Amino acid sequence: MKSPTHRQSAAATQLLTPFRCHSLQRRTLFLRLGAACLSFFLAAGAASPAAITVAAAADLKFALQDMAAQYEKQTGNTVSVTYGSSGNFYAQIQNGAPFDLFFSADLDYPRQFEAAGLAESGTLYQYGVGRLVLWVPANSPVDVARRGWDALRDPAIRKIAIANPTHAPYGRAAVAALKSAGIYDQITAKLVYGENISQAAQFVESGNADAGLLALALALSPHMQQAGKFWSVPAAAHPPLQQAAIMLKSSPNKKAARAFLEFVKSPAGRAILEKHGFSSLAPAAPPAKTP
Repeated sequence: MKSPTHRQSAAATQLLTPFRCHSLQRRTLFLRLGAACLSFFLAAGAASPAAITVAAAADLKFALQDMAAQYEKQTGNTVSVTYGSSGNFYAQIQNGAPFDLFFSADLDYPRQFEAAGLAESGTLYQYGVGRLVLWVPANSPVDVARRGWDALRDPAIRKIAIANPTHAPYGRAAVAALKSAGIYDQITAKLVYGENISQAAQFVESGNADAGLLALALALSPHMQQAGKFWSVPAAAHPPLQQAAIMLKSSPNKKAARAFLEFVKSPAGRAILEKHGFSSLAPAAPPAKTP
């Protein structure tokens, strides 16, 4: 027979058991809530991938595609590139176009942004020197590699595509080279103008022009190499196509933009640029003409 004391103890235990269960459940709930809050604040504090926007000269299409792919893989950031003529981008950026970086086909436009206070001081970087080529379709009867400038006098060459020299550095280089060769006045009636160097390439590739003075960086693309043949214009025939990039002061993603610019400067970035026809040193300037 159980004693009164034992019966009282058992009864007390039965009374306390529900309270112990509720207390354990509350502690478990608090622990779970605390873990959820910690996860939330850690996630909120973690850096989100950045998306940067780039305005780039049209000759950079294939080089920047390769660089952006590598940069995105390494960082998780994304790079959105708009291609066009440097002069048009210069006007658009002056009017507030929202870009983080500007990759120009010349050195002058970025310098003007820096002087006007529209770019971050100290970010101007000359990433390479472009080259000009005379390109014709693979089925053209004209042997440009052998004839050079003289090929443009051939009756089979009725239209010659170049970028618009008003706002495209490659167009200005083409005009300078034609004048240096002494044939500009002879072939000026044959010239057709693309809005940028990429559109000039499209003209000749599509058959709307018979030849084109194009960027080496475009001519070296696998498709263009298969579709045509080219002759390299002597570097001394025109002022050097010194090309530069700069970070814009209005950029809302300066940290990511600076990181991409540093990638362009890196050995990996340099190797990509050289692969696509951009040299790191400026070729010799055209010799001075004696009066």
